Amino acid sequence: MSVNQPPVRAGVKPTRVSLVAVPEGGVSSLSGIYDVINACSIVDSSGRGGAAGPPFHVEIVGERKGWLDLASGIPFHVQRPIAEIAAADVVIVPSVLLQPGGWPTDRHAALVDWLRSMHERGAILCSACSGVFVLAETGLLDGQDVTVHYGYAREFAATFPAVSIHPEQALVVSGRREEFVSSGASTSWHDLVLYLIARFAGSATAQSAARFFALQWHQDGLAPYIVFEGRRDHGDREVLAAQQWLSRHFSVANPVEEMLKRSTLAASTFKRRFTTATGLTPIVYVQRLRIEDAKRRLERTAVPVDEIGWQVGYEEPAFFRRLFKRTTGVTPGAYRRRFQLPGFSPSIKESGRLPRRG
Repeated sequence: MSVNQPPVRAGVKPTRVSLVAVPEGGVSSLSGIYDVINACSIVDSSGRGGAAGPPFHVEIVGERKGWLDLASGIPFHVQRPIAEIAAADVVIVPSVLLQPGGWPTDRHAALVDWLRSMHERGAILCSACSGVFVLAETGLLDGQDVTVHYGYAREFAATFPAVSIHPEQALVVSGRREEFVSSGASTSWHDLVLYLIARFAGSATAQSAARFFALQWHQDGLAPYIVFEGRRDHGDREVLAAQQWLSRHFSVANPVEEMLKRSTLAASTFKRRFTTATGLTPIVYVQRLRIEDAKRRLERTAVPVDEIGWQVGYEEPAFFRRLFKRTTGVTPGAYRRRFQLPGFSPSIKESGRLPRRG
């Protein structure tokens, strides 16, 4: 990947983009965002490119100039130190890798102060995936809506409880002047970069970039991608025992009633404790388990949708289809088309059986 920026042509004021590199950063979103925004003047078919000059001036910035080893060990060149940057139109913090211990706040104090100053001077602050952890340290996101990788949602909520997160959304724009833009899991940085191109260079340029790089908006959100894993770190042994039983028997008739029979608690007490511990009522928890199993069957088998609904516990096909769409944001058929790999495991497809869980 080249770090050379095309020259800014006379008479044109490009949008100044500072793309932040930190040691915990991921290379894919950092280099991908840079390449797509940097290529706008090449792929633009709107008439702004060419003689008019590039619509963006993109720089890789960091706490120090020079080569920086990212989280994967790959070196990346930081073009300018943040101490030399007095103003920017857009600042983007790409994804960062969280260690098992979580995100260590206060590690990048100078960067956090600089982000606050950029915001005070009118910059739009953006994050891709887990990069929102860095932005949240500024305190500017308190009371705002953002999205984050769904795999980091619990960690983010525990670290920054004053920020409202929506991990099922691919892109969230918030703030009084729409100055906070966050994208969700992994490649939803595509949505972020297309949004920024459309906002500052026009929709035609964004469409040109989308065609050239084969980028797609995640118009259905990220709910179809989220794998449901019921919370089990709550410390309630009674509820945990019920969850373990449900994981193997969610498809039986009336699973909530069966679970209540197995409990030593009164029905009302059990339901209250279950909801407190897991964040979901027992019936919704069952529904999530059933839909998750249905997703795997849609991905890995050729069994008809209505049959899959019956296999996971629903006798009424219409109800199963409505519940599936309400939970994932897409219909069962659309989910299968999106996630089933061509020619994947023919023997499993024919039998309709899923591999045994470990």
